[in-house]
Amino acid sequence: MDDGKNFRKKKGKSLPPKLIIWLGKFVWTTLWHIMMSKLAPRNQSGAYIRPNSQFRKFISTEVGNPHPPAAGRYKLYVGLGCPWAHRTLVVRSLKGLEAIISVSVVSPSSTEGGWVFNQEDEGCRTLAELYQLAEPGYSGRATVPVLWDDQTKAIVNNESAEIIVMLNSQFNEFANNPTLNLYPEELKEKIDWWNEKIYHAVNNGVYRCGFAQTQEAYNQACDELFVTLDEIDTVLQTNRYLCGKNLTLADIRLFTTLFRFDSAYYGLFKCNRQRIRDYQNLGAYLRDLYQLPGVADTCDVESVKQDYYGNLFPLNPGGIIPNGPDMAYLYEPHNRQSVGVEVS
Repeated sequence: MDDGKNFRKKKGKSLPPKLIIWLGKFVWTTLWHIMMSKLAPRNQSGAYIRPNSQFRKFISTEVGNPHPPAAGRYKLYVGLGCPWAHRTLVVRSLKGLEAIISVSVVSPSSTEGGWVFNQEDEGCRTLAELYQLAEPGYSGRATVPVLWDDQTKAIVNNESAEIIVMLNSQFNEFANNPTLNLYPEELKEKIDWWNEKIYHAVNNGVYRCGFAQTQEAYNQACDELFVTLDEIDTVLQTNRYLCGKNLTLADIRLFTTLFRFDSAYYGLFKCNRQRIRDYQNLGAYLRDLYQLPGVADTCDVESVKQDYYGNLFPLNPGGIIPNGPDMAYLYEPHNRQSVGVEVS
């Protein structure tokens, strides 16, 4: 009996390559859909549906409001890679509120499945624990940014669009730049129009591309994204900013998405028809906003890449962080000072 021969025969039997590929694809696709359902809720067509923010109180001087304006009372919890949290840092910087409103940084953890404090805060190790501290029994999503009232130990608001309105108007008596109004009455209707358009197609549009779970959902989101970017690029040919010569909250809300576009959304979220830096007007507009005093200090491209490529496991299972792109071009001249200025 030739045991060696029999062993070689048994060892030589293996699954056909086609079956191995099919099995591997089936298992991975099934697991991917399960993980994506936790990461990004979808509708029946496979399109990403962003859940609404849950804490929606306001800081104001209105009689009876439990959260009046005050110096040193409020804190922002932010993730440096998050575009929604980044908005609050930009407005805080432009208004000169750094000494008035403190900041605590959290980082995403793929093992924890949420945001973790870089240093323990309020006796909490994770952002989810902070939400529980503010509202015992809370079982919803723990997201950034968070505007926290340190006196009442309460979450005032976790909707970035509303937080930046408060930062713009409710702390002027303490701000270093109180005359800057990013949401003037005469432009509110136009700002709101841009905000609605940009939120759907661009701010959330890049996520609708990256988190799409069907080809049809991705195609629709990608088309809407680039049609809108083309439209904005055309508007910026004659307007320095979205609403004309004045910087507004609409620009801030667009900026934090544009800043992340080439380094994260272009590749990881499959938004790769065109880079922002290659648009004639949008590229210069991005540089214009980046070079405003204090704005660059709020930008951390390495955190952006780490947070997106390192923690969105279903989109980047290997966890490899790309080396590029080189963001030094953001310091190049933008030459937009005279855009929209009438020459007499």
